[in-house]
Amino acid sequence: MAGKFELYKDNAGEYRFRLKAGNGENIGSSEGYTGKQGAVNGVESVRVNSQVDSRYSTKQGGGDKYYFSLKARNGEIILQSQGYASESGAKSGIASVKNNAPSAPLDDQT
Repeated sequence: MAGKFELYKDNAGEYRFRLKAGNGENIGSSEGYTGKQGAVNGVESVRVNSQVDSRYSTKQGGGDKYYFSLKARNGEIILQSQGYASESGAKSGIASVKNNAPSAPLDDQT
């Protein structure tokens, strides 16, 4: 089963999206957008930028978890990962984004 983007509205009324792997696991999620079109544009930006290695960064955060983020050409973070137990786990998450994002359909749940 292929991955997909889920577009949804959060409790604050902002539009967000998350990228899910084929097994249903959450790979990463977006910031909040005030308008639906902004979130849809964010999905397209993830699709395009997911194939550019230099747009990814990994870091160790709180609780000894590792995270990755994907940035657009303008330097803005467009996708932030969940926490991983190891740096290699975060790198596997990046590989999953690269594999799933380009052709992942958009499931509009708004």
